[in-house]
Amino acid sequence: MTGARLLLVDDDADLLKLLSMRLEAAGYDVTAVGSAEAALTQLAVQRPALVLSDVQLPGIDGLALFDAIRERHPALPVILLTAHGTIPDAVAATARGVYTYLTKPFDGRALLETIAQALALTAPQGPAQAQGGDSAWREAIVSRSNVMAEVLAEAKLVASSQASVLIRGESGSGKELLARAIHAASPRADRPFVAVNCGAIPEPLLESELFGHVKGAFTGALSNHRGLFQAADGGTLLLDEIGDMPLPLQVKLLRVLQEHQVRPVGANASVPVDVRILSATHRDLDAAMAEGQFREDLYYRLNVVSLTLPTLTDRREDIPLLAQHFLNRLATKYDKRLNGFAPDALKALSMASWPGNVRQLHNVVEQVSALATSPLIPLSLVQRALRVPSMEVLNYAQARERFEREYLVGLLKLTDGNVADAARLADRNRTEFYRLLQRNGLNPGLFRSDGPVAE
Repeated sequence: MTGARLLLVDDDADLLKLLSMRLEAAGYDVTAVGSAEAALTQLAVQRPALVLSDVQLPGIDGLALFDAIRERHPALPVILLTAHGTIPDAVAATARGVYTYLTKPFDGRALLETIAQALALTAPQGPAQAQGGDSAWREAIVSRSNVMAEVLAEAKLVASSQASVLIRGESGSGKELLARAIHAASPRADRPFVAVNCGAIPEPLLESELFGHVKGAFTGALSNHRGLFQAADGGTLLLDEIGDMPLPLQVKLLRVLQEHQVRPVGANASVPVDVRILSATHRDLDAAMAEGQFREDLYYRLNVVSLTLPTLTDRREDIPLLAQHFLNRLATKYDKRLNGFAPDALKALSMASWPGNVRQLHNVVEQVSALATSPLIPLSLVQRALRVPSMEVLNYAQARERFEREYLVGLLKLTDGNVADAARLADRNRTEFYRLLQRNGLNPGLFRSDGPVAE
């Protein structure tokens, strides 16, 4: 994965410079910092593909840094650099999830090989990688959010396996898009991807849709019908809104998952199928099990790996990106010249409440696209489409309870590193806002889309 972004952490400036030069020469995009605190700031700005950290650091040490990374980014590989006296600590850390450790002094070739091996763990495998590069598998998912980056990293890890995945998330948060991305990153990418909404098909028809039927099995069965399991043979089947599947059908689905065979309705013999199962739900399946509405044995068959998509308000920095992405596509659909949103219109979108998540945002952008009479979408059209009061920006006193650092990072991302706009949103003067940034080790220049700028 040459070109991958690496974060180096070491308080030895000479070693940091040497490592940076060596890794950049190998084709990596390197960010180097001298402390764990600076590393955490960089992680808040943008998630790297790998962290390479010394164990002995001033302030927060490398082991504590790893614990913080593991809590926030469980799929992010970490390699520790250790002097002879800290080897026992590094060995113990591998049991907690550190990818590996290297003892100083280390061989440059061994370092590059170790990094390549660690990155290979998170690289997509199979046809998707060969056909379009590292990001082709998730090209339909538009995001700059760290929380979304973590979900995608975990999705990439699980894609190469055959494990069943349960995708949780509110309606409209993009569960099917994530399922398609997992399929695209898997060895089954060149085979069918089939999706079925278990809550949208009447119960009497759902069994036939899933498993098929033979001619004469019931009134109206005028010919044999291959079900979706057979249609997805060799590929991936997404059981969307699995929480809405009726209990009698849950029993039959469990048998199919256990035996890898389906029996069409009215048939005397079963048909073998090779299907990877992904499922999705907005319901609380743990509560459904407690209420007897969902089978526990089926739950554990489906929930081998669980991924949870954030709500749109939890990835608010993605709203401008998504809005512009949708606008570009809809300009073609409506054959209009639509360049973007007026600043106050974009602010209204960014600050609005989104109970319908990404689907609702798309609906709003489509409505304003259809009604727009100028290339720049005005605030009035956005307010009309939202139909709800814009969400008020949290002031500093409220935000402090939700962790000061995350609040400031969100504002800087939202304003593209513009301190004046961020301070205005936070209801603070610039001098005080700069003081808050300094206290949290945040450089607004790191958040600017045109690259880091010294402040």
